[in-house]
Amino acid sequence: MTIHAYAAKAPKQPLAPFEYEPGPLGENEVEVAVTHCGVCHSDLSMSDNEWGITTYPLVPGHEVVGTIAALGRNVKHLSAGQRVGVGWLCGSCGDCEWCNRGKGHLCAEQRGTIVGHHGGYADRVRSDARYALPIPDAIASADAAPLMCAGSTVYTPIVHQGVRAGMRTAVIGIGGLGHLAIQYLSKFGTEVTAISGTSSKEAEARKLGATDFLLSQDLAKAASRFDVILDTVSGDLPWPALVDALRPEGKLVICGVPASELKMGAFPMIAMERAVVGGRLGSAEDSRDMLRFSAQHKIKPMIESFGMKDINQALDHVRSGKVRYRAVLTA
Repeated sequence: MTIHAYAAKAPKQPLAPFEYEPGPLGENEVEVAVTHCGVCHSDLSMSDNEWGITTYPLVPGHEVVGTIAALGRNVKHLSAGQRVGVGWLCGSCGDCEWCNRGKGHLCAEQRGTIVGHHGGYADRVRSDARYALPIPDAIASADAAPLMCAGSTVYTPIVHQGVRAGMRTAVIGIGGLGHLAIQYLSKFGTEVTAISGTSSKEAEARKLGATDFLLSQDLAKAASRFDVILDTVSGDLPWPALVDALRPEGKLVICGVPASELKMGAFPMIAMERAVVGGRLGSAEDSRDMLRFSAQHKIKPMIESFGMKDINQALDHVRSGKVRYRAVLTA
């Protein structure tokens, strides 16, 4: 069966119509008829080969929601027509130390939905059935799409770093990741401070659940204040000031990708047993839990919708930084 898609055929070029034959469906795979797909900044990075791992032609799209169109013969836990989501990962080995611990996102053989694999800017996409996650009825498909990457990217480190009610937390950046992080941290029962470079974001941050607001240029006023800080922006930040803003045993979680190497002194971390850790989209188990929590607490992204045929317009909108806060394509 021919899959109809939109593909990047070279760096920094508009996506163009593309067709490919996926071959026989694997016995542990599913084929998903795409109804919605989010536009993540990582799709731009892969399309432009910013990370040096892209193979062309590439069909981007890793925030996929749709219905099961076909199942491999070994797939028993899903059914035809069932609504599912596929995120950044579409597979892992299933048998290593990490997969056996429910941490397939750390598997050496993890398979990215748009890394050597065609993604969801298409009428269909394929995935290991373990990574096609049922969407709770309480979540609309357009809202579910960004949760498959952005939602899991901020929810997972909140869980993995032991965030609990009563903690003092902060989110740097009220954007595609940050506006979701504020909601999750609020529903976890923490005191959330939104940190932004512009005061115009304060009212919105408080509406999302922030209990306080701080301009990034005023970080010096927040010394030894936070148990956990989630950095959700892509770019360089005043790293020493952020470390100083941590309480003893506090953690700075890097979810955004800095533009250059981190530079910070070791003594402030040693003296107060602070830590700087990475935060990323989690395993299938993590994302399944994220969807359950999102449905329970009515957490959803702020989205702008585009037709699949308007893919290049949507990509340009995200590239411009003007999207508020996630773009979603509707097939």
